[in-house]
Amino acid sequence: MKKTKIVALLLVLGWLAGGARAADWPAWRGPDGTGVSKETAWDATALDAGPKVLWKLNVGPGYSAVSVSGDRLFTMGNRNNEDTVFCLAVDSGKVQWKYTYACPTGSSYPGPRSTPVLDDGRLYTVSREGHVLCLAAADGSVKWQKELMKDMQARNLTWGFASSVRISGKMALINANSAGVALNKETGEPVWTSVPGIGNYSVPTVHKIAGRPTVLLFAQKAFVGVDLSTGKELWAWPWEVSYDINAADPIPVGDRVFISSGYNKGCVLLDVSGAKPQVVWQNASMRNQFSSSVLLDGFIYGIDGNVGKGDLVCLDLATGKEQWRHSVGFGSLIAAGGKLIVLTEAGDLIIVQAKSDGFTQLSAAKGVLGRTCWTAPVLSNGRLYLRNDKGDLVCLNLAK
Repeated sequence: MKKTKIVALLLVLGWLAGGARAADWPAWRGPDGTGVSKETAWDATALDAGPKVLWKLNVGPGYSAVSVSGDRLFTMGNRNNEDTVFCLAVDSGKVQWKYTYACPTGSSYPGPRSTPVLDDGRLYTVSREGHVLCLAAADGSVKWQKELMKDMQARNLTWGFASSVRISGKMALINANSAGVALNKETGEPVWTSVPGIGNYSVPTVHKIAGRPTVLLFAQKAFVGVDLSTGKELWAWPWEVSYDINAADPIPVGDRVFISSGYNKGCVLLDVSGAKPQVVWQNASMRNQFSSSVLLDGFIYGIDGNVGKGDLVCLDLATGKEQWRHSVGFGSLIAAGGKLIVLTEAGDLIIVQAKSDGFTQLSAAKGVLGRTCWTAPVLSNGRLYLRNDKGDLVCLNLAK
């Protein structure tokens, strides 16, 4: 066996032997798709002594976040009209493998929008032009590939396809066409597809509603529920937003779903247990342009506002009542250990106690990255990953 093949085999076996860890982040918005990490072994006050940078790398323009499993992470970028899917070592940022294919960079907000998703040794990616790839996570070899516009007759969005893949059972779900597309995750063959058309920028969410597994997603001008097994549309709630941008993911709780959009649209809690959704409450206290909120202990935390200006806001999920707001600028956030990790578009990092009785900052660092930071941060196994639109990816040590 050649030396290069032996080295590659050892790398793969070493990664597989390491296995997944409890605080891995294998998909967009984490293992549960909620933006909430179960990780507790991290230091929320670490930033006060200055951010501890472990490594920094440029992966090319784009907005893809990272997915993490064991000692590897995955992300995407674009250079010279080519997308590249990267597999990096979490401790050093060293490239383990990469896969490159032709895809226009785009003149408006260049690069890919979606985040690679890991499942059962496979990595799923979606480009801004609708290339859907299934790669072997171990070495980047192609398992299958599809094109949403060519193979599914989907129409692209104004700012490009942005939906990451959502894995549910044997299906890979994507927000495309009028109300979603489901592919067999092992072969790429269609399981079902909705009427050809334009979808939206958010990622499908799967939740059991009234005992039925349901795909919740934004269509072009509505919020819809779709039967997971058949793709049949169960109901649609009219929800029109400027520029047809519904980019923040829905948050289901029992038979209710919280949705929010920017451009002064606001938010609503819907009861979707019946044949037609019913409004529980609705207001304009939370207007998520494309930064998804998180739910903790019955309270919604999120960024209210459009790019350029925003407040961190806490709402009571049951009533919609605003508990508090604090000006932080526009940004994105995740939650871990009862705390919020907020990255502003200016590249400032803020860690906040997630409590409904007021804003309490635990630590902060300015200018961790240069503008513009619209990609949500990721915390995994004591490391925090941050990325800006130019493709600068930085790894910070937040371990205790």
